[in-house]
Amino acid sequence: MKKKIQPKMNILRPLSPHLPIYKPQLTSTFPISHRISGAFLATILFFFYLLCLKIGLICFTYENVCQLIFYSSKLILISVEITALALSYHIYNGVRHLLTDFSGFGRKRWK
Repeated sequence: MKKKIQPKMNILRPLSPHLPIYKPQLTSTFPISHRISGAFLATILFFFYLLCLKIGLICFTYENVCQLIFYSSKLILISVEITALALSYHIYNGVRHLLTDFSGFGRKRWK
C-alpha cells in the first residue's frame, strides 16, 4: 500500500539548504562579489558603447575626455572612481582565482 504524504508535512519542512544557519564565508563571498563587479563593468562598457554610437568616436579625443571628466559635475568623478575600484577589484580577484586554480595558492597543506 502506498502512503499518502500529508500536505502539512511539506509546508513545515525547512528549505534546503537551510540558509539562516550558515555564516557567510570568504570563499563564498569572493565569487559573488566578483560576479557583481563584472556585471557592473559590463554595464558601464555597454553604456559607453551606446554613447560612442550616439556621439561618434571623433568627439572622444584626449582633451575632450579630460574636460568631460575633470571639469564636469562631481557625479562623473565619483562614478569614475567607483568604476576604477570595481575594475581593480575584478582584476585582482581574477588573478587570485587563477593562482588558486593552477598553483594551489592559498590552500592549506595537509601534512
